Amino acid sequence: MSDSTYVVNCFRDRWWVRWQQNGWKNSKKEPVANTDLWKPLIEVVQRTQPSFRWVKGHSGDRMNDLVDRLAVEAAKGPFDQPRPGAGPDGSAAPAQDSLF
Repeated sequence: MSDSTYVVNCFRDRWWVRWQQNGWKNSKKEPVANTDLWKPLIEVVQRTQPSFRWVKGHSGDRMNDLVDRLAVEAAKGPFDQPRPGAGPDGSAAPAQDSLF
């Protein structure tokens, strides 16, 4: 579920496949925006095979409102802090540098 028609259409209509085939260029032959976000999202979608459904944003859909609040908080960072937990050898986990 997403309130972004761009995201829903990308996966429903498989735009991402054409983007990859075209060297990350869109139908206008321009670079696809935000490839740093699209690439890891596409990897997750390929592994998990979710379905996508559009919902109107800020319309009272409980799950969409929750995800919106979580995304706003996550976007604030910080992204330079070590991740909780430690590596298998006891070392600190690497710093997170993106939302994914």
